[in-house]
Amino acid sequence: MEIRVFNNNVEKALKVVKKKLAGEGLFRELKRRRFYEKPSMRKKKKEREANRRRLKWLMKQRAS
Repeated sequence: MEIRVFNNNVEKALKVVKKKLAGEGLFRELKRRRFYEKPSMRKKKKEREANRRRLKWLMKQRAS
């Protein structure tokens, strides 16, 4: 990844870097890996997320 700094505006370049990293999911991944998670808990979390997305999709279908 390459970020160009124009007019010595480092703050804006940092903002761009953070936005790109967040878009790639790096911060989410770091947060997830901060503590060890048992495989069974990981599986339960994955199922809960899938169920949440499914319910969100169903609610969106009803509204249409």
